[in-house]
Amino acid sequence: MRLIRNLSAISLILLLTACWTPLGYESGKSISTPNPLPTVRAPQVGQEWVYSKKDVFDSKELAVITERVSRIGSSIVLSRTDANGYQLPSEIQDPWGMISTDPHWSKLITYNPAIPLWPQNLSGGWSKQISTQYTVAGYPGNAYQWNLLMNSMGWESITVPAGTFNALKYENLIHFDSPDPGKSDCTRKETIWFVPQIGHWVARESTGSCILEGENNSLRGNTTQWQLQSYK
Repeated sequence: MRLIRNLSAISLILLLTACWTPLGYESGKSISTPNPLPTVRAPQVGQEWVYSKKDVFDSKELAVITERVSRIGSSIVLSRTDANGYQLPSEIQDPWGMISTDPHWSKLITYNPAIPLWPQNLSGGWSKQISTQYTVAGYPGNAYQWNLLMNSMGWESITVPAGTFNALKYENLIHFDSPDPGKSDCTRKETIWFVPQIGHWVARESTGSCILEGENNSLRGNTTQWQLQSYK
């Protein structure tokens, strides 16, 4: 029964791939694939990335978030603070490039097993389907299905407040079970520009939707845009 459910979710993701147009609010200029391919910067304590988060439609700044490598051991911990220095939930990678605890949602979630943060092949034209389960902080007894299709779109030159970078552009198409029983067919689409030399992404767009119980139309969430302000 679970296999049938997973196949159904993956079929929906493939359908989204065919019919869901790119977000297109952020733009870059297509470039050739670097030769040789760059390597991903290894994590070191003290590395940090500062991002602004905006609502795409009204350009309102929603947050300024600093992510900093604070601990390296069997897993890598990225501590996060807002513009006022308030401590936010941390991101945990286990190992580097595989996220196990994800704070970028409305609630802190943990994947088991961990899922990739960026394409495992940086040459472009790469895609992979990943199925995992996740739990929500405060509700550890319930696990929910998470299906991801990661699709590499090729290399682009992109300019953000932190500078101009050559980045690998890729998309995440996600279908997941919601912990809210009143929501179904939840999907999320992300477009991300990843720069291996800084070990992180420089731009990110995200939008999503769910079907509400008793309604035919989908409820769309906020469409947000993240841009790198600075890094070290």
